[in-house]
Amino acid sequence: MGISTELGRTHEIDLPGGRIRYHDIGEGSPVLFVHGLLVNADLWRKVVPGIAAAGYRCLTPDWPLGSHQIPVPDASLTVPGVVDLIASFLERLDLTDVTVVANDTGGALTQVLMTSHPARIGRVVLAAVDSYEAFMPPPFNVFPLLAKIPGSMRPVTEVARIRALHSTPLVFGSIAKRPLPPEIADSYLVASRESGAIRKNLRLFLKNAKSRYTLEAASHFGSVEIPVLVVWAREDKIFPMSYAERLTRDLPHATLKIIDDSYTFIPEDQPELLTESILEFTRLHATP
Repeated sequence: MGISTELGRTHEIDLPGGRIRYHDIGEGSPVLFVHGLLVNADLWRKVVPGIAAAGYRCLTPDWPLGSHQIPVPDASLTVPGVVDLIASFLERLDLTDVTVVANDTGGALTQVLMTSHPARIGRVVLAAVDSYEAFMPPPFNVFPLLAKIPGSMRPVTEVARIRALHSTPLVFGSIAKRPLPPEIADSYLVASRESGAIRKNLRLFLKNAKSRYTLEAASHFGSVEIPVLVVWAREDKIFPMSYAERLTRDLPHATLKIIDDSYTFIPEDQPELLTESILEFTRLHATP
């Protein structure tokens, strides 16, 4: 579970298939954050305070992607199943005109969400995300193959136990330009290491993480009326800039913002620039 007090009060909500923990802070138009694989709400700890201070309600759930603390044994952990969880979250809290902010794997989920459940979404920010054929991108495309083997997640989580490896490409080195604080790395990694039920959730999601879902979503981009901000790291080692340009070209109401001095984890590496970009975008596309 996210440990950062900056994210606001912790709540739990029962959704079809499982219970989700989330943080809630601020008042005003809602902003929903969608993190990616093997991280949780703490990814947004340096972004949420600035968004909330600007007059928005920030909701940061721990989605069941391997760094959550409440197992969801009855949830469908396919891509459509997790997208349905996100849509159910919006519905249960009766959130409308929502700004959805996504990073990494969360961006793949958000592309499926905005092409299949667009009604409650007002605008979308895709900050360095899986898309098209790059879901899962190299070198992480080995994970869906490993996930077919029962028990395969345990060795992966044991390797991640070694702090000396955290800044290497084996763990965070290719996605975060700067070392993560130890307590944040633990927030991301300990749950899957200590809980067999969490590892099972992770393995089920990875087994079903296939690019056919992002390619199918992309086939509907031409009819997306939602404004989209594509934020990309110029130095990204996982997602080439060509994917950002392709998203911007294929989504009718998309614009591109390039961030320097960052890898994929823009909320970790350049939170201030990401916050400024989100606020500028939401103000530009505010509902009258």
